[in-house]
Amino acid sequence: MKKRFIIEGLDCASCASKMEVAINKLDGVKEASVNFMTQRLVIEADEDKMSSIIEEAEKIISRIEPYSKLKKA
Repeated sequence: MKKRFIIEGLDCASCASKMEVAINKLDGVKEASVNFMTQRLVIEADEDKMSSIIEEAEKIISRIEPYSKLKKA
């Protein structure tokens, strides 16, 4: 299953790359991509783990760039 999000307040390309790497390491994630230019995050993951993956992704995003927020696209 794929879910799409907007990362509000994303203003660092290096941070976007760090987020992508960290989210891809989460258990159950098949593929995650962060597009800095469009401020989009796409996560493809196992449906039964998606809610916990989203929670962890939010923590990763706020740790790397504290003023950014994850919103549904």
